[in-house]
Amino acid sequence: MGQNMNNLTWVSEFLLLGLSNDWGTQVFLFVLILAMYVVITVGNSLIILLIRLDSRLQTPMYFFLSVLSLVDLCYGNSVAPQMLAHLLSAHKCIPFLSCVLQLCSSLALGGSEFFLLGAMAYDRYVAVCHPLHYTVIMHRGMCLGLAAGCLVAGFSNSLMETIITFRLPLCSNVINHFACETLAVLRLACVDIAFNQVMVALSGFLVIMLPCSLVLFSYARIVSAILRIPSAQGRRKAFGTCASHLTVVCMCFGATIFTYLGPRSASSVEKEKMVALFYAVVAPMLNPLIYSLRNKEVMAALWKLLEKLRKRVKTCD
Repeated sequence: MGQNMNNLTWVSEFLLLGLSNDWGTQVFLFVLILAMYVVITVGNSLIILLIRLDSRLQTPMYFFLSVLSLVDLCYGNSVAPQMLAHLLSAHKCIPFLSCVLQLCSSLALGGSEFFLLGAMAYDRYVAVCHPLHYTVIMHRGMCLGLAAGCLVAGFSNSLMETIITFRLPLCSNVINHFACETLAVLRLACVDIAFNQVMVALSGFLVIMLPCSLVLFSYARIVSAILRIPSAQGRRKAFGTCASHLTVVCMCFGATIFTYLGPRSASSVEKEKMVALFYAVVAPMLNPLIYSLRNKEVMAALWKLLEKLRKRVKTCD
């Protein structure tokens, strides 16, 4: 312990080991992640634009979808540009302040997304189980309050976790990760991190289990209500309004549960990298695809917008 304390230092920048040391693998990852980043930017921006422009999409369900797309857009931009730059760079460094901001923003946006998925599940529960009172319950103030609450909860949790992480003195500035991530930074600490580990576990439990509990409650009631619908067409229509959200919920919560409930091993650090990569670029890329390709109203709004653009270009010619 004394030797560790003698090696203690306050760093001005961190070195990131990244995903691979092989140049060919890094080039391949650069092309792959760049393609994903383009889809993240274009897909989520397009969904926000469509919901903003099309009056048929001015409903609570699409309001929450637009907030989710904004969170995904910001999430992708918090990590992907730096990751792309580092994949083609020999010296993968990040200033201390940039590392703090990256960790804080990624935690905040990730936490906000889980809470938003819970709020979206509640919205679907009201739509299916209380259709006659839907507009009364899910009024504009309620939607804004839920969205704001999700963002405040995500950012509050992030601020707490960031403060207790970077208050620790560090013995090294080499992070075995492609980005600044809580557990990766904690491994650099020279002092006992038992308190931090407990707080990180508690934080993760609350951010994951509270929204997950709301999702499970909502869908248990939704399934019960759908099974009571007499016609098969009515059941399909009711389930269709939930299909896209349920797909995203299973994808996001499934990956998290697999990670945290799976057995720990020597490959845990590499598994952490893969999960972080999933939430940084894969999930923000898939969400707009799932919500657009599986949603007839979003696709109709897209074709309507494309038709307007085509007519405008034809008029200009």
